[in-house]
Amino acid sequence: MLTLADVFASLIDKGLVDRLAPELANYPVHEVVIDSRKVLRGDLFVALPGEKVNGHDFVGHALGRGAIAVFVHEDIARDDFPDAVWVDVRQAAMNARTDAISYREGASLIIRVNDTLDALQRLSAYWRDRFSPGLRVVGITGSIGKTTTKELTAQVLSKRYRVLKSEGNQNNEIGVPLTLLKLTPEYEYAVIEMGMYTRGEIALFASLAKPHIGVVTMIAHIHLERLGSLENIVLAKTELVEALPADGVAILNDDDEYVRAMASAAKARVMTYGLTPRADIWADEIASYGLDGISFRIHQGAQSFPMRVPLLGRHSVHTALRAAAVGRVEGLTWEEILEGFLTPAPQLRLAVAGGPFGSLVLDDTYNASEESTLAALNLLEEINGSPHIAVLGDMLELGDAEEQAHRNVGCRAALVARDVICVGQRARWIAEEAIACGAAEQHVRHVEDNAAALAVLRELVREKSVILVKGSRGMRMEEIVNGLAEMAGLV
Repeated sequence: MLTLADVFASLIDKGLVDRLAPELANYPVHEVVIDSRKVLRGDLFVALPGEKVNGHDFVGHALGRGAIAVFVHEDIARDDFPDAVWVDVRQAAMNARTDAISYREGASLIIRVNDTLDALQRLSAYWRDRFSPGLRVVGITGSIGKTTTKELTAQVLSKRYRVLKSEGNQNNEIGVPLTLLKLTPEYEYAVIEMGMYTRGEIALFASLAKPHIGVVTMIAHIHLERLGSLENIVLAKTELVEALPADGVAILNDDDEYVRAMASAAKARVMTYGLTPRADIWADEIASYGLDGISFRIHQGAQSFPMRVPLLGRHSVHTALRAAAVGRVEGLTWEEILEGFLTPAPQLRLAVAGGPFGSLVLDDTYNASEESTLAALNLLEEINGSPHIAVLGDMLELGDAEEQAHRNVGCRAALVARDVICVGQRARWIAEEAIACGAAEQHVRHVEDNAAALAVLRELVREKSVILVKGSRGMRMEEIVNGLAEMAGLV
């Protein structure tokens, strides 16, 4: 279990901690928490500044809930916490006083660091290293499909091993360290999702997690506004491949030219997956059964197996191939891999909910890009029987590619949906192109916000339908899903 000695050893020299305050090893730290409302007795609270709230404003709340220690880097009033033990581990302070580490039974520690986020990351790297060499780490990145790949990979590995995985969307500079800090000796594997907004982030995550296996899903026009070009996105994602050790394995999408080219950056062995025999692991004979899953034949060398799995949409074959590749690299049998596939499907980013008149609502509101929206529209087409309605919101952070991306989506929507409702300023391009590609004008609506979209749906949905709701996270289109549930009397 993490202790106060570990906390200090991650920030300064471990030998110094052992010499000056060996008793700190007797005080466990139960969890590391960034939300003071979730602090329980014995936790470490990290006061992180944010866009809307600053964790330093909640130090008192965390201490009141029983935190054993807090990290701070801003000036806070000592008089407000007279019972706390203050320790300053910034370099200048440590140079001035090498006896500055202390603790008093039953007290709370306020630990002054140079930067609380950096301290959190250093603590996570220190803690992850405690589990070497036995722990195996799988890092997963890419523009689309990270979370479902992470979930399915963890399910496959769990058929033989004890596996820790990133929870929810904890794939950033805060989430990755928090995941690593959940490691305990029972875990044999950690499956870590690695997102990215700027260059250098994935390299940082790799330095913390030290993955042996790196999986890259695909490259898409996401975060172009931040990174400026598709080439920069490729370079950012390549950081995971570059970080893998020589005895590691890079698992790369052979169907994506940008990902395939990452092989040249790898010191590690490369395994490819895809839909052609050129890949090391590949699939053909793909069929989709709508909400009843997909089937395909999977191949590796001379081996070939038919599979039917509870994943939604033809695009999910790539998800299965990635998880299978990890399983094979780590020695699992095909029987174990199939058993992992048959565990209830991890459709975290596309859920099926209820709507009015017994309608099915495909809730894919977590985020959106051109590629993921086209995949969702393809799934909509694969579900038979009912009128199809596509509710499509703005796709954000696409940079110079945004107009063409929205128009491509609009043309596809015209072919698979009876009605297309377009939400947001950029979505007018979806509406224009849907009409240009043959949709009747009376079946295409452009509205400014979610409330207006719900008003249209109240008029439009008069029978059992299949309704896809898809847009970028900033559009908050879950409000539409919740509104449809209210119409059906489900909430």
